[in-house]
Amino acid sequence: MNLAYQELLPQDFAPSSRVWIYQCNRLFGMGEVIEVDNILQSFVKQWQTHGTPVKGFATVFFGQFIIIMADETGEGVSGCSTDSSVRVIKQIEQQFKVTLFDRQLLAFVVKDKVQLIPLAQLKPAVESGILPVDSLYFNNMVANKKELEENWIIPLSKSWLKNRLNLTGSKAG
Repeated sequence: MNLAYQELLPQDFAPSSRVWIYQCNRLFGMGEVIEVDNILQSFVKQWQTHGTPVKGFATVFFGQFIIIMADETGEGVSGCSTDSSVRVIKQIEQQFKVTLFDRQLLAFVVKDKVQLIPLAQLKPAVESGILPVDSLYFNNMVANKKELEENWIIPLSKSWLKNRLNLTGSKAG
């Protein structure tokens, strides 16, 4: 699985550009990715804050993650502008019968594929060695482009989950 997503991000966006990541509860099919991308591109073209166009970017990564980015160096994104992006995500949920707001579902790279594990099953998976502590975790809580580039896909052992799970005694698998 090629994880070199950074080169696909817009180079002309500031490192402080705001980022929102929506993780799908399943892999989109190829045709769905094309349709979702068309919806996202239409949204970005008309995205505005108080009548001023937002410098925006949106795409689907790894067939499972929708990333929306706004470069606020020129104009900040208002609450109404953020709400409009959420409406687009809800439209995609309804149209494709998927869930994009489940923060209890965690994504990892396992055997070269994105695998989802419910938060409630994470500790048993780690303790049993099914999910090694060096597994790559999609940290969807990144807030800006710099964090997206540097801290989106990180080892589980270096994520916010480390302290919560007390991973020091877990099997490395």
